[in-house]
Amino acid sequence: MRFSLFAHMERWDESVSPSRQFEDLTELVQIAEAGGFSTVWIGEHHSMEFVASPSPIPQLAYLAARTSTIRLGAGTVVAPFWNPIRAAGETALLDVISGGRAEIGLARGAHQFEFDRLADGLAAGDGGRYLRELVPAVRALWQGDYAHDGEIWRFPTSTSVPKPVQRPTPPMWIAARDPASHDFAVANGCNVMVTPLMKGIEEVENLVEKFESAVGDHPEVPRRELMVLRHTHVHSPQDPDGWRPAAEAVQRYYRTFDAWFGNDRTPENGFLEPSPVSKFEGRPEFEPESLHRTAMIGTPDELVERLRRYEELGIDEYGFWIDNSLPHEEKRRSLELFIKEVAPAFR
Repeated sequence: MRFSLFAHMERWDESVSPSRQFEDLTELVQIAEAGGFSTVWIGEHHSMEFVASPSPIPQLAYLAARTSTIRLGAGTVVAPFWNPIRAAGETALLDVISGGRAEIGLARGAHQFEFDRLADGLAAGDGGRYLRELVPAVRALWQGDYAHDGEIWRFPTSTSVPKPVQRPTPPMWIAARDPASHDFAVANGCNVMVTPLMKGIEEVENLVEKFESAVGDHPEVPRRELMVLRHTHVHSPQDPDGWRPAAEAVQRYYRTFDAWFGNDRTPENGFLEPSPVSKFEGRPEFEPESLHRTAMIGTPDELVERLRRYEELGIDEYGFWIDNSLPHEEKRRSLELFIKEVAPAFR
């Protein structure tokens, strides 16, 4: 089981400049590369300071010049916001710039807030139609001349310029949760990325079962890979209560996600206050004690023990999701401790 880093430029108030945000992100990526991580993943989000990432492509292109081995994952391109020709050309350019290190993840999107601003109010739940049409179109454009006459997009013969370095195509990943999404990904030769969010190991097992079922239903397709993405924080065993600040920070992250997902308040200059703790009374999964158990938070020995189960389940890649609302210095210490005392147990 290999490890990757999932990270965004986090900004929780005006005290951190956008330039500082990007410098911090670059440092984390370089630490991950030096520590043997396989890939860095950066997603796409719009007008949200807590996940500042209007496009992963230019960030990853810059990181390509600041690294040499780590692979560069767009995780993920939100299908309804892209034309297939543009998506194919820009991701192929990333592959060229990086010398063939691009990994391309695609998703249907989730935040209605973004759909209201970038997709003329399209219901976020309809994003799957765009994903299912975008994936085969991008793959075809990467490989040569292709004309498209679909439900959503129509264009005459075109091709990706430039062509990607990796042939026939760069690896493609689909963010999946329900069985139909797993089936679509595997049937189309794509790897799968999943996140259990606030649920425990039983949800990981459930997601693995969905993936394995899709693999079993498509013996004609070479076996795909599965990545599990999880909020992760390592603290020193000399600080037995070190889990609590991390769990409270992850709780703040999810409360902020909830505020944006609810789409019922107008943000101010890209900031939105987290939903109040009182909103989640009667929902124990939001409590710090629960997040201590479900998110990957603990001492190095505790994380090694818990990650063994992921390895036993046959998961190919574990995504160290470092976004959590903690200051950069604490995230850096956690990543360094993971590299020093957790990762070696899986080599």
